[in-house]
Amino acid sequence: MTETLAALHTVRVELGTRSYDIEIGAGLLDVAGRYIAPLVRQPRVFVLTDGTVGGFYAGQLEKSLAEADLQMRLKAVSPGEGSKSWAVLGEVLDWLLSEGAGRDDVLVALGGGIVGDLTGLAASLMKRGMTFVQIPTTLLAQVDSSVGGKTAVNAAQGKNLIGSFYQPALVLADTKLLSTLPERERLAGYAEIVKYALIDDPNFFDWLELNGKRVVDLDQDALAEAVAISCRAKARIVSQDERESGVRALLNLGHTFGHALEAANGFQSSLLHGEAVAAGMTLALHYSARQGLMQAEDAARAEALLEKAGLVTQLKRLPGGPYPSDALVEAMKQDKKGRAGRVPLILARGLGKAFIQPDADLADVGEFLQEELQRS
Repeated sequence: MTETLAALHTVRVELGTRSYDIEIGAGLLDVAGRYIAPLVRQPRVFVLTDGTVGGFYAGQLEKSLAEADLQMRLKAVSPGEGSKSWAVLGEVLDWLLSEGAGRDDVLVALGGGIVGDLTGLAASLMKRGMTFVQIPTTLLAQVDSSVGGKTAVNAAQGKNLIGSFYQPALVLADTKLLSTLPERERLAGYAEIVKYALIDDPNFFDWLELNGKRVVDLDQDALAEAVAISCRAKARIVSQDERESGVRALLNLGHTFGHALEAANGFQSSLLHGEAVAAGMTLALHYSARQGLMQAEDAARAEALLEKAGLVTQLKRLPGGPYPSDALVEAMKQDKKGRAGRVPLILARGLGKAFIQPDADLADVGEFLQEELQRS
């Protein structure tokens, strides 16, 4: 069997009978079969990937599975947000059924957040639930979307509106896989790492100010540490609130603004999810400062951390624009918890002091966005 370094970190997501481990370290794909084999009842594994990721890593995964006496059955979807759709979900389910997959089979997501969300939702629907495993290949997926069981596809009305809560049985976060990730995708994932610091970990924020460049440059020690801290933060919150009825909403810091930006952009590749979140977090912090909730200097400090890494935070410089305030407000009205011109926002009383504002006034938010469009 191919040798590899042991996982540098193991993070446990405690959810009773649905608890699972996140293994984090370099070289895990080479021994993925060893980790997956205990979950398998038949000597086969179904794998969903996209054309790009499959070209890099499907062969490596197949070899690892074969070393565990498991056969791989592979389907690749087209790369990009267009595959996170009801139509492609149907194609995946048809494929699984035609291959004779059952509830006792394992479905593996080999890819980024799009593949992971699509795979998780397909697994939740397949004969009312089959086991699935996440092998996230982007930094964003390793620290966010592969953990916590939120699965979804997009609708014309907005992002992630068709979905379910369905936990994986295992997450293998091989940090070595990020070496093939374009810099832009790497930075998009870094935005989600910063999010955990801004929610409730000011010490992690200080650490990122010192070590952020090492993370985005893929220094393996710094990268594994940042991924592990992020996953522990998410695991802690998910364990308290699996179905987002309370504290888990904090994980949406920057996302209400970010999803509106993506919707206004038509979910095109000119604006990546992490890029939208970086701008969205900046907007949330500046709005908090405008409301007198936090110091403007702290909001500027967070913006500087994101900009130093190479992320764009200002609306008028954001790729894929323009982003008129009325279009953003209209998109925010689609928020799943919004009502009567008010939406929940995650705001902050300082760095690492995020909180849930349940009923932000969209008219006031619209005025704020107009101001932000003028900010230099």
